[in-house]
Amino acid sequence: MTALRLKTVEIDEASLAAASRDVEHERQVAIFDLLEENVFAPAGAERGPFDLRLSLIEGRLVFDIQGPEYEKRHVLSLSPFRMIVRDYFMICESYYAAIRQSTPSQIEALDMGRRGLHDEGSRLLRERLSGKVDTDHDTARRLFTLICALHRRPTQT
Repeated sequence: MTALRLKTVEIDEASLAAASRDVEHERQVAIFDLLEENVFAPAGAERGPFDLRLSLIEGRLVFDIQGPEYEKRHVLSLSPFRMIVRDYFMICESYYAAIRQSTPSQIEALDMGRRGLHDEGSRLLRERLSGKVDTDHDTARRLFTLICALHRRPTQT
């Protein structure tokens, strides 16, 4: 049996909002880490690996999955993610600012909060994908990072 995992991850460029250098770096690291090691087992798929394309269509999160003898689209509401993503963005902004000007203990406290929200988001994602796609905790965390990249609204200038 060929590994049930992702071999490629693509984010629809039209769905992405403008991002800061920190956010863009986080997105690139998430994709790199995701491709290095992941567990991705779509329901009904007998073998992988899979290509995943993430996008937003009419305000919904879309997972387009393709693999050997497998092609499926899963559409998820973003509503359950809104509060976690909003809180995650707020704490990330504070964290990035703290890195530049705060004490190590302040940075550590913000990082703990950031990781806690990230874990909460990954648990919610695994719950929302239940019956559609099975993932492990680390894969869900990295996918949550990418969902945040799609969910982010352009900043006002």
